[in-house]
Amino acid sequence: MASRPSDERERNESGQYADRIPARAALEVFEGRDDLARPLTATDVMEALDCSRRTAHNKLNDLVERDLLATRKIGARGRVWWIPMERSGDATGESRAAGAPREVTSEVDLPGTGETLADRRRALRTAYEYLREHPSAKKSDFLRDVFPENPAGYETAEGWWNAIQPALKDLPGVDPPKERGHIWHFLGG
Repeated sequence: MASRPSDERERNESGQYADRIPARAALEVFEGRDDLARPLTATDVMEALDCSRRTAHNKLNDLVERDLLATRKIGARGRVWWIPMERSGDATGESRAAGAPREVTSEVDLPGTGETLADRRRALRTAYEYLREHPSAKKSDFLRDVFPENPAGYETAEGWWNAIQPALKDLPGVDPPKERGHIWHFLGG
């Protein structure tokens, strides 16, 4: 990836870049790499687009909110982004509806904005995928198997569950328990 020298970009009277960088340009950085599996950092995008770190983060966060990129925190201050790949089938060879969990969870109303909202949508999607893979699950299963890797900004499992379960019960194919502590079912769909 060759970056453009900064002297090629036109600036306005205030010294700011006159041209706007669309989020699509950041996505093209991902699509144009040789190793499509390698996640990128904000610095990678910043250098490729010849823009500020803040601009790179804004473009990346916009793409995450639109479910075109996924992100994960690494270390205390690091973060990487990648283009998510949907499985075309599971271990038994059965075909899954491509993108079904992503599609049904992308417009769900959850608390938060920006990166927090994107994290919460990913947590909901992961909970939904978990229920699809384990068609009979208890609340404790979600808290044990989904919450630790997908806290979505919640410090406690209970806080997380209080935000995720109302959205989860409204997703297609989900049969929530009639009473607390009972089993959640995935009926398909």
